[in-house]
Amino acid sequence: MNRENILINTPVISEDLPLVKKGVRRPYTYRGNVFVIGNDIDFMNTLVKFIEGLGHNVLTCDTPETILSCSRQLDCDVFLLDLSLKPKSNINFVSFIRQKFPYGRLILIYEIDQIEEALEGIKQGAYFYIPKSCNPSDIAELVHKAILDRYRNQVYESSFESILFEELAGNNPQMRRVVEIIRKVAPTDSTVLILGESGVGKEIVAQILHRLSPRRDKPFIAINCAALPETLLESELFGHVQGAFTGAERDKRGLFAEADGGSIFLDEIGDMSISTQAKLLRVLQNGEIRPVGSNTVQKVNVRVISATNKDLLKAVGEKTFREDLYYRLNVVQIRVPPLRERKDALPALIQHFINRYNHRYGKNIQGVEDSAMAILRAYNYPGNVRELESIVAHAVIMADGIYILRKDLPEYLLESQSNLLALPSEDSDGVCTLAELEAKHIRRVLEKFNYNQSESAKALGISRSTLWRKIKQYNIILPNS
Repeated sequence: MNRENILINTPVISEDLPLVKKGVRRPYTYRGNVFVIGNDIDFMNTLVKFIEGLGHNVLTCDTPETILSCSRQLDCDVFLLDLSLKPKSNINFVSFIRQKFPYGRLILIYEIDQIEEALEGIKQGAYFYIPKSCNPSDIAELVHKAILDRYRNQVYESSFESILFEELAGNNPQMRRVVEIIRKVAPTDSTVLILGESGVGKEIVAQILHRLSPRRDKPFIAINCAALPETLLESELFGHVQGAFTGAERDKRGLFAEADGGSIFLDEIGDMSISTQAKLLRVLQNGEIRPVGSNTVQKVNVRVISATNKDLLKAVGEKTFREDLYYRLNVVQIRVPPLRERKDALPALIQHFINRYNHRYGKNIQGVEDSAMAILRAYNYPGNVRELESIVAHAVIMADGIYILRKDLPEYLLESQSNLLALPSEDSDGVCTLAELEAKHIRRVLEKFNYNQSESAKALGISRSTLWRKIKQYNIILPNS
């Protein structure tokens, strides 16, 4: 190895990349891992400089055989192979990389007399080929685009899992605890009770528990217990036989039978009737279901994951929820904090939803402009992640360029920011200067973020040094200062 750069496995969201247009940074760009393979030292060093200048991690080697020995440790987004470098063995190196790293993008660099070899590499699955005579900055830009392409596909295909596990946890101790519990309980068959406000992503947590379990290849079925009346809910869960009730014209398999071998997610479990709770308890105790109108029982093997935004212990005390069922469901409890308590997750969540709605609406939004991001950071999201998704969907539709601007956000969000700015004046005539208004707003934001200057600066859309200058300018007194 010529270099000792460490390839990281976790996607990194970087805000430290160069300006792409006046006043707007290239925000929240994926920092990828690149493996450069070649023995033209000067060319490679120049190429590495440009790639690293775009914010990516680079590892290099000058023999194809080197990558064979470390292939199990690599997690690369892009492999950059100079076709002038010939392997000592008879191995087809293009084919080898495509087989060992099917999700990595392979870019071939060729000399003019190697065009046929490059075209053959494309047939074998290489992502792109580019002549060595090109400017190294152009090759680096191609690498950058390949990394973003892989990242967007990866995020879209894997949905929330990688985001929850790597990005959402961030520095938030509550979310780190959620991730820790998921990792430990997912491989087991234990029941799990997920608690949290409406819209925090409880079903997403249930999906991840299923995906990380030995049942991942079996069905995952979700049902909202509050969405159906008692008679229909029982039939949906356990099935019914022909003639069991008016309209039952044929036998129907219930969701527990459909989920046999897999997992069932019972959302809003606190709204389930007492009679249906008793039948659910029998499933948990004996693994048996009895379809409505049937005298026979069926054995099922289903993992039960439930969720609620209600206080089930209070419901137990009020006799509206069975105590024995509560303890059966609550073997492991996961409490998902509201979005307002994990604002560090916003950049990753916003980018996730941008990718989703870019795909849906044929847009190419790259990120969020700073002043718009300041509004998104300052808002408290009573509707949690579900509301954030709606906001981003609106902004993607309304955006004219490649960045979401302040004007693209929903009106009610802009009004909430205006209300924050409309601070009452202390002057007797009801009028205050812009400087006074700014000073009051800065004090309000500092109080909101417990005088954390980094978070306050982000919410205000200014740098930390600018905030410090304004604190001095307006003689704002900080605690413990």
